[in-house]
Formats: sequence, C-alpha cells, structure tokens
Amino acid sequence: MGPRLLAVQHAAYAVEAKIIEDDRIPPLSETLDELRAQPLRWVGAFDEDELLVGAVAWEETVDEVDINRLVVDPAAHRRGVGRALVEEVMSRAGSRRIVVSTGRANAPARKLYERLGFEGLDEVEVIPGLWIANYAYGG
Repeated sequence: MGPRLLAVQHAAYAVEAKIIEDDRIPPLSETLDELRAQPLRWVGAFDEDELLVGAVAWEETVDEVDINRLVVDPAAHRRGVGRALVEEVMSRAGSRRIVVSTGRANAPARKLYERLGFEGLDEVEVIPGLWIANYAYGG
C-alpha cells in the first residue's frame, strides 16, 4: 500500500505545484521512508477495483484535528473523492476544531474547503514566494 500511496501523493502534489506555479511543496519530493515516518492517521478511498485513488492524513489532539494532507489521484478528480475524505475526517473530529492549509493559489482546494463550511483564517508566506491559506472548521 505504501508505494501506491506515495505515487498518488506525488501525482496529486504535482497537480497542485502546477496550479500554484511552485514545486517546493515538501510532500511532492517525499520518499517512502519519510512518508512512513510521519505521525499521521490515514484513511484511503478505493475504486471498484480496490485501487487506492485518494487519501487523507491528519494529526489530532483532544481539542483539534489538523488535516496534514489530502491527496487524490488526478485520474479520479471531479468524482467527489476529496470531498468524501474530508467529510470522513469531519465525522471523526466530533466537536473538535479542524484546521487545514493549502496553497493560496489552489482555487480547487480552497473551493472544496469553503463549500464544506471551512472559514479562511489567514494567508502565510511559509518560505519566500510560497504562500498558503489556512482554514478552520468548528470548535
């Protein structure tokens, strides 16, 4: 499962890199060992052939859930995979606040979070020229 997850992650972040015109997104160049070393909880989405087509990962505390990454195979875009994965995290979060970040110029991701009721918090330049938009839901 690890190699397929890494392939989906790289493909998904390659799309974001194109959208935001910046390929300095850390998960884009992550290795399988680095991916496995992350202290994340994962849920995957699978197609009818049981092939992984998307995944969401998060970290959580008693007060907050932080969506660390949402990846969808580009071949599965526009099928509701990303929405279903975020909704799964939302259902698991209960009454806790959920936070997520995405590239400031990533309009499709921003639209997804906004449609699900996330509110924009701020925009931060994480490294020179690379901006992210931070969102929160509930809590």
